[in-house]
Amino acid sequence: MSKRDYYEVLGVEKGAGADEVKKAYRKLAVKYHPDRNQDNKEAEAKFKESTEAYEVLSDEKKRQAYDQFGFAGVDNMGGPTYNASAFSGFEDLFGEGMGGFGNIFESFFGGGGGGGRRSDGRSRGSDLRHDIRIDFDQAVFGKEVEIEFDRLKTCGDCHGAGGDGVRTCSQCGGSGQVRRNSGFFSIATACTSCGGEGTVIDNPCHTCRGSGTVRAHQKIKVTIPPGMDPDRRIRLEGQGNNGSKGASAGDLYVYIHVRSHQHFERHKYDLYCVLPISITQAALGADIFVKTLDSKRIKLKVPPGTQDSKMLKIRGEGVPVLNAGGRRGDLYVKLKVVVPSRLSSKEKDLLKQYADRRGEVDEPQPIRLKDL
Repeated sequence: MSKRDYYEVLGVEKGAGADEVKKAYRKLAVKYHPDRNQDNKEAEAKFKESTEAYEVLSDEKKRQAYDQFGFAGVDNMGGPTYNASAFSGFEDLFGEGMGGFGNIFESFFGGGGGGGRRSDGRSRGSDLRHDIRIDFDQAVFGKEVEIEFDRLKTCGDCHGAGGDGVRTCSQCGGSGQVRRNSGFFSIATACTSCGGEGTVIDNPCHTCRGSGTVRAHQKIKVTIPPGMDPDRRIRLEGQGNNGSKGASAGDLYVYIHVRSHQHFERHKYDLYCVLPISITQAALGADIFVKTLDSKRIKLKVPPGTQDSKMLKIRGEGVPVLNAGGRRGDLYVKLKVVVPSRLSSKEKDLLKQYADRRGEVDEPQPIRLKDL
């Protein structure tokens, strides 16, 4: 079977720039990646084909030779090698947001790896997540809450060393990885003898069984600042799992979820509520009182002739603005004119007299939508 043109394989024009080539290959590599297409020979072939095309077209010298002499030009330069060095851009291609494809490809083509493991075998601890749900007013005005969670802490008996008699792993030579060839690929996996640490312990600690960490229950207080946005997170540095062999701890991310309020809604730093008024209050005007979220009783003047859904603003009674020295948003009160559903005979007579005096018509003219 003859090879397809590399530009055709990636679906780009011959004059395509480096970013366009990279983007095209990224899409194909994710689609045909073997981890997503187990035992699919066609997908494996397409993955190999697109990888070969990308290695050539992403290398300036190889691409120039290919453009001038076709496949023969690349063959004279050694052809595709599938080395990790040829894919130094994988962190950019498959980094954050792609579920760790960068690390997968590094190991796929024989690259470094270790996932944060240092040359001395120490690995930073992993981050933790903790979700809490708070009341609406707690998010608006701030709150200190106590949370409980489990984390890995440094073993107190071995002080994180894991035990006595630490020596280099003989199986992997201290690299923490073993490599095996599988047809097209050279795959690096964690060493089963040392668990990827690069060292083994002859006399492991009985408390932590050589890991250097133990699981512990912890309570800490978290300060939720006034004006905290719903569904945001707070990062607590160093409150995640402790690292191996005394390495630094990861972070704890506290995700804040806010319960809805029965009467108030929030839009950024402003609060909104709806207040019912009678038809006489709307027609004649009135002084009414509104209770704010922090229980203040504020007098509100309803002007005569107020129409349904009129919005009134109370300055400075909204949500505190983060890091703004006490400045707050506004409270908006929407007036809802409530028409009584039940009337006494006397009330009906009075309303009929009012209607006669007003000269109400039985064929009203439509109101322009833009005037609503």
